[in-house]
Amino acid sequence: MTAAAPRALVLSGTGRYADPWHPFAETSAALAVLLREAGFGVETPDDVDAALAGLAAPGRSAPEGPVDAGLPGLLVVNLGLPRDGRPSPGTPEAMAGLRRWLADGMPMLVSHVSSTSFLDFPEWAEALGGRWIRGTSMHPDYGHAEIRVRPESGGLVEGIADFELLDERYSYLQTAPAINVHATHTYEGLEHPVMWSLDRGPGRTFYDALGHDAASFESPEHRELLLRAIAWLTA
Repeated sequence: MTAAAPRALVLSGTGRYADPWHPFAETSAALAVLLREAGFGVETPDDVDAALAGLAAPGRSAPEGPVDAGLPGLLVVNLGLPRDGRPSPGTPEAMAGLRRWLADGMPMLVSHVSSTSFLDFPEWAEALGGRWIRGTSMHPDYGHAEIRVRPESGGLVEGIADFELLDERYSYLQTAPAINVHATHTYEGLEHPVMWSLDRGPGRTFYDALGHDAASFESPEHRELLLRAIAWLTA
């Protein structure tokens, strides 16, 4: 019998997690293409908070025990910051689901503006390895971006050259000392991380500050880095 394909749960910017600036449907679709190429089945629920709550559904094993085989194998976060005045995540059950995912050492691929979200979840910045800080973090206007790959960051980037693409260049993000920075851009004379990995112990996170719109995913180097990140996350 052929084993079922692993599943990826893609939390896309729908409903209260949408915003006027980011085409989440097209970027989540581009991520789904890469996930399927990596051998994953993809689920993109309409209700982000309900999907998060499902990660802590009754019947799950204890954090120190085996993870429920019915759960997805990878959580992909590609959403914005709600502006409706409600918490983010939006319910105690959603917070419990995200907390359980992290406690079980499960992997996360986090994209672009998601570093601004989940402001009411204290563990988010630690699990991400950094975050957007309002009033400090910024990006120049969308446009041509020159990305420097850091070969010293390990096998994940081996053989991948520096590249160019159309995107937003996130700058002045808060970052943790434990992250492994794989790619940067230069702005105002400083190097700013745009792709990093984090071994959470247990669990792994990969953050990609690129990916504002579908044009970003036309870069072969960007796509290859993400495919390698997916393999690393789920190894």
